[in-house]
Amino acid sequence: MRWLRAICLLLSLVLPVRAAVVEQDVLLRKAQSAIGQSLPDLHFTDTAGKQVRLAQLRGKPLIVSMVYTGCADICPLIIENLYPAIELAQSTLGHDAFSVITVGFDTRNDTPDRMRTFARAHGAELPNWQFLSANAQTVNKLSEAIGFEIIPSAGGFGHAAQVTIVDRKGRIYRHVYGGAFSPQMIVDPLLDIIYGQTSPVTSLAGIADRVKLFCTVYNPNTGRYYFNYSLFIGIAIGLVCLLLVFTWLVREFRRPQAAGE
Repeated sequence: MRWLRAICLLLSLVLPVRAAVVEQDVLLRKAQSAIGQSLPDLHFTDTAGKQVRLAQLRGKPLIVSMVYTGCADICPLIIENLYPAIELAQSTLGHDAFSVITVGFDTRNDTPDRMRTFARAHGAELPNWQFLSANAQTVNKLSEAIGFEIIPSAGGFGHAAQVTIVDRKGRIYRHVYGGAFSPQMIVDPLLDIIYGQTSPVTSLAGIADRVKLFCTVYNPNTGRYYFNYSLFIGIAIGLVCLLLVFTWLVREFRRPQAAGE
């Protein structure tokens, strides 16, 4: 009977892990299936009691996170990791280049006052970062649109650790998963949207944006992005070399003609 007890004990340890892996896989597939979908025009209330519509935020990239103020672990971790990413993105792209919203999904408790207190408690006070409240219907529509699963439980809520990046037209562009993530995981998609999806490459503005996209480089030593001029130096050297080669070829082509004359 000892071997039977050992097997039962082993199964009791393995099955919860297996269930957790399956659940995470389901959550991931749901989130990924939302990429490319458009956000509906939903109404929210900010911490000052003013109405905010998602349609008002179109035309710029949008970062969306969903939390509940009673959370003591993953939600604060997401916000505290999101802060340096937003700060870096604003210093790189400008404070008005994109918008950020954090929506409370515990509709009974995540009032504007609670959302304001939550933001202050975690130091999340940056330009264009709004903490929003809404009714249950609105929260459900938003969570469904971005593929964010909310599972009520006895101790609060089970949910994915997810930050969603939306493009200028309100379409879901990318998800960043996990409570801990590097600022680059947020800034790089914003660079793609702002400099890679604006003007067509056939226009001067489009060419300039593509140059900015490829020449804006992250420096891990400083933790900042900078404009890398080495590309232009390389192009200039290449053009000079081509010009020298072309000049030499022209001279070589003319030399026999001159000798024949």
